Amino acid sequence: MKNIIASALALAFTCAPLHAQSIGGSYSAEGTNLDGSPYEGSVEISLTSETTCEIVWETGSTTAGGICSRNGDAFAAAYVMGDIFGLVIYKVLPDGSLNGLWTIAGQEGVGTEVLTPE
Repeated sequence: MKNIIASALALAFTCAPLHAQSIGGSYSAEGTNLDGSPYEGSVEISLTSETTCEIVWETGSTTAGGICSRNGDAFAAAYVMGDIFGLVIYKVLPDGSLNGLWTIAGQEGVGTEVLTPE
């Protein structure tokens, strides 16, 4: 029983920095479009609370902005790009990078994206 409690406490302390880690800041972005072609850019995440934020992507000549929220190691953003809107879901990795899949309303398939803190 002592081993189980010790293991649970060790796991809790190991996970604590991940949940306390701030998601706000500047990131470089690398991803693939819905057709598989690659893209690069930058992303700025501005915190609006401990778990919510605003997000802006700059990729080539395209700018998209939206809202975002974090729950543990899950991070999601809804965004608008001109007349279209989309959704991206990321997993927050221990090194602070975000590994995600995204889509655009009304279009088939998903793109991929990795955000790396700058």
